[in-house]
Amino acid sequence: MARRRALIAAVGALCLVVLGAGIVTLGTGGVARDPASKAPRAGDTGTAVAVTPTDGPGTSADSADSTDVPSTSASSPATSVATATTATTSTTAVTATGGTEPPGPPGADPVLLAAGDIASCSSSGDEATAALLNARPTAAVAALGDNVYERGSPAEYAGCYAPTWGASRARTRPAPGNHDYGTSGAAGYFDYFGAAAGDAAKGYYSYDIGSWHLVALNSNCSTVSCAAGGAQERWLRADLAAHPAACTLAYWHHPRFSSGTVHGSSTAVGPLWQALYDGNADLVLAGHEHSYERFGPLDPAGRADPARGIRSFVVGTGGRSSYPIGAPLPGSEVRSTGTEGLLQVTLRPGGYAWQFLPVAGRTFRDSGTGRCH
Repeated sequence: MARRRALIAAVGALCLVVLGAGIVTLGTGGVARDPASKAPRAGDTGTAVAVTPTDGPGTSADSADSTDVPSTSASSPATSVATATTATTSTTAVTATGGTEPPGPPGADPVLLAAGDIASCSSSGDEATAALLNARPTAAVAALGDNVYERGSPAEYAGCYAPTWGASRARTRPAPGNHDYGTSGAAGYFDYFGAAAGDAAKGYYSYDIGSWHLVALNSNCSTVSCAAGGAQERWLRADLAAHPAACTLAYWHHPRFSSGTVHGSSTAVGPLWQALYDGNADLVLAGHEHSYERFGPLDPAGRADPARGIRSFVVGTGGRSSYPIGAPLPGSEVRSTGTEGLLQVTLRPGGYAWQFLPVAGRTFRDSGTGRCH
C-alpha cells in the first residue's frame, strides 16, 4: 500500500512539475512530493550546537554539519553550527565523571532505538527514520510519543504510521504523546499497539532488556496524574523497589528539561524524575520538542550531579518536523535541530553507549559512553 501511495504521489508530483504548480516540494535528492501523500523525500538539513558540559558520567564525541540557520519544519532546509567553549566549529570532545525483550545477536549487548514525534501523511521524514530501524532488525524500539499526527486516530495509525514504523511494531514498546490523546482515551494508540502499550487506563508499564530495567511512563499529566502520591508515581516507586536492577532507563513524551522554545521543560513530570532519582535510575528519554538534545546527569532541580544524577536525551527527531532551540539550559551538552534520526542506546552490563543515528544524507553525530550508578 505504501509503495502504491508513493507511485501515485510521484506521478502526481511529476504532472504538477510539468504544469509549473507551486505546491510541489522538491527534496534535496530531486524527488517530487505531494504534501498530502507518503511519497519519499530526501532527508532535511539541520542545525546543531554542541557545548562542553560542566560534568556527567561517561565520555562523548560530537560532530555536526557546518551552517547556521535553524529549521522550523521538516520540509524546509536548514543549516548547522557546532560550538565548543571557544565558539569554534566542527568536532567537540566531551569528558566527565562518572516482560523481557529479546537481545541482539548472540554475544552482543542488546540495543534500543528511540525517537518520538514520528509519522504524518503530510510529511515523509518517518520513511527516512524507518529505514534506520529496518537496517537494525534485532534492536528493540521505543516510540517516545506523538507517534502519528494529527490526532492519533485509528485511520492515521493504519494509513500513516503502519506503512513506515509499523514494520517494527512487533519489537516496539511505545509511550503516548499529547497527539495520541487527540483521539478520546488515546484509543487509536492503544488499539494499534495492544498489550505492548500497557493498560489503556494507565499507559505506563515496565519490562527488562538484558540486565537493564526499562520503564515507560505516561507524561500526559492532565489525563493520567504525574503528581507525587498519585497512582502513577506510587506505582513507579513500587516498580523500582521490586526491580533493583544495576541499570534503569525510563522514557516518556514530555521532557523534564529542554532548551527548546516551542514547549520547553515540563515541571509536571518532576515527581516522576524525583522518584527515578530516589531509585538510582540512570537514563531518561523523551520527545515533544522536535529536536535533539543531550543533558549531563542532573538532580530533580536541574543541578549537575555527577554521582547520582540522571542523564537525559530529548529525541523528537522521528520525522514529523523540526523546532528551533533557544539558549541552552544548565547541563545541556549537545543540541541539534533539523536533522531527523534515532538515538541508539547499547545496554551493557553496568553501563551504556549512546549514538545519534542521522537519516541518510545527514552528518550530525553525537556519541559517548557512561556508567550506571
